[in-house]
Amino acid sequence: MITNIKKLIFLSIFFLLYSLNSFADNTYFVDFSKVLNTSKSGAEAQKSLKDRFLSESKKFSKLEADIKKEESKIISEKKSISPEEYKKKVEALRKRVGDLQKNKQNSFNSIAKSRDETKQKLLKTVNPIIQKYMEDNKIRLIIDKQNVVLGDKDLEITDQIIAILNKK
Repeated sequence: MITNIKKLIFLSIFFLLYSLNSFADNTYFVDFSKVLNTSKSGAEAQKSLKDRFLSESKKFSKLEADIKKEESKIISEKKSISPEEYKKKVEALRKRVGDLQKNKQNSFNSIAKSRDETKQKLLKTVNPIIQKYMEDNKIRLIIDKQNVVLGDKDLEITDQIIAILNKK
C-alpha cells in the first residue's frame, strides 16, 4: 500500500516536472515599457506628450510669475490704499491663485489622460503583432518583463516585436 502511494507520488512529480519543462520551452518575455517608449510610434507619442507638458509648464510658470509680481505690487500699495480696497485686491489675487492651481491641475490631468489613451492605442496595435508572432514561432506564453524575476536573455523577444511594429 505504501509503495503504491510512493509510486503514485513519484509519477505525479515526474509528469508535473515534464509538463512544466515543456511549458517553459514555449515561454518568452517582452519588455512592454521598452516597446512603448522606443518603437517609432511610441517614441513619437512620447515626444508629443513631452512637448505638450513642457509648453504647459512654461505657460503656468509665466502665470505664476505674474501673480507674484501682482502680490508684490499689492503689498507695496498696502499703506496707500484703504483696508477695504486692500482686502478686495487680496481676495481677487487669492481667487486668481485658486483658478491657476485648478487650471494647472486640469491641464496636467488632461496630459496624463492623453498618455494613458495613447498607451492603450499602442497596446491594441501591439497585441495582434504579438499574437501573430506567437503563432508563427509556436509560442504558448509571453510574459511582461516586469513580472519576470530572472530569465535567460535569449527568451526576451522585445527587439523582434519592436522591429515588426516599426515596419507597420
